[in-house]
Amino acid sequence: MTVNSPMLITFIIYITGMLLIGFIAYRSTKNFDDYILGGRRLGSVVTALSAGASDMSGWLLMGLPGAIFFLGISESWIALGLLLGAYLNWRWVAGRLRVHTEVNNNALTLPDYFTNRFDDKSKILRIISALVILIFFTIYCASGVVAGGLLFENTFGISYEKAIWLGALATIAYTFLGGFLAVSWTDTVQATLMIFALILVPVLILFKVGGIGTAINIIEAKNHAYLDMFKNLNIIAIISLMGWGLGYFGQPHILARFMAADSHQTIHKARRISMTWMFLCLAGTVAVGFFGIAYFEMNPDKAAPVLQNRERIFMELGELLFNPWITGVLLSAVLAAVMSTLSCQLLVCSSALTEDFYKAFIRTKASQKELVWVGRMMVLMVAIISIVIATNPNNKVLSLVSYAWAGFGAAFGPIVLMSVLWKRMTRNGALAGMLVGAITVLVWMKFHWFDLYEIIPGFIFATITIVAVSLLGKAPNQVIQQRFEEAAAHYNSK
Repeated sequence: MTVNSPMLITFIIYITGMLLIGFIAYRSTKNFDDYILGGRRLGSVVTALSAGASDMSGWLLMGLPGAIFFLGISESWIALGLLLGAYLNWRWVAGRLRVHTEVNNNALTLPDYFTNRFDDKSKILRIISALVILIFFTIYCASGVVAGGLLFENTFGISYEKAIWLGALATIAYTFLGGFLAVSWTDTVQATLMIFALILVPVLILFKVGGIGTAINIIEAKNHAYLDMFKNLNIIAIISLMGWGLGYFGQPHILARFMAADSHQTIHKARRISMTWMFLCLAGTVAVGFFGIAYFEMNPDKAAPVLQNRERIFMELGELLFNPWITGVLLSAVLAAVMSTLSCQLLVCSSALTEDFYKAFIRTKASQKELVWVGRMMVLMVAIISIVIATNPNNKVLSLVSYAWAGFGAAFGPIVLMSVLWKRMTRNGALAGMLVGAITVLVWMKFHWFDLYEIIPGFIFATITIVAVSLLGKAPNQVIQQRFEEAAAHYNSK
């Protein structure tokens, strides 16, 4: 590929645009609140698309279509579980969390919210929750670096070791500069690119193979099991795939979008926008993997790269089906999926290190300017650690994501959900639930009991622990209960 190729020019234009947005956001970032939560002034469209783009990482355009191409339509149970989980998260948590974080001393991070919500003078909740964020998000960030590295390796033919640095560099730059505003504004652009790509590619696949009927006939002739939603799946496997939806209640990078909305009224419109976007994206990614089976069955001479690594299917189809200019846009959509989530994760890790360790324990009277620059340094540090983890080229994007998703879903999900719905919940209940959720995921991950996705036992055990420990202990004091009632009344006033 020459330096003047349209694909490379498109990539450069896209990355330059992201950096420009980062610079504009840098000029708009006045204090630490701006840097990690955008000053709580996101409108409904940015809230919706930013939440969606930060959620749908490289696995949307690499991991999931690759799994469906390899195993068939049965892998789409994940998409169904995600749609249900995302909707319930918007319905039950989003608006309430926006109000509760503001009422509880304008909490800027989840550890900050947990500390204030339960009036935890010991700060043990802050420490444990920040550690959970750092452990699981470092793995999650590594999945983004791997996805970016694979994209640059496959597109430009450079070594994987160089590709992971190149893929991460632009994301680090605009996150470092512009913080939350840069991440949210770029997410909106990236979400638009992603939905464009995921509608366009399946449409052209069907055009090339002769329509839906022909595609299904080809797939059925190859292997009838590809059309079977229950192929090689027992009830535990289906529950495991659907169980991905439980993760939404505990993902800090998604919950931060709710916290940053300009008001809880904004959430209602944002929910409709985000769920429409998510449905179209997931339908598109399932279609890419599924109809890609038919395309490569008709064109076996072009299938070698995908058979070698199924997570390359979207990129290969983009290059095979379109002229270089459009291919550049489509591959930029893969980069957009990677960058949008990686930037959010870097920022949440930075926020935890800065707000919940540095400010809370080291420099309680640090100035706003100092905190912003410490946050930027933390972005660099976490990024470098994630790149080191990602140096193993055998890492699979979907596997890395599943570990981190389960960890957050089980450790934070039950606490976040119950903290905005149940006044009787206590500090000890929250702490015990968090530990049980995280430990269950780590232990279950090691032993793979019953082949059940670890988020499900983790979420269930954490919820039971929260209820049991809260009811066995002393009820929260009057101040905590009054704050809860104030937040509930404000949310219900609408």
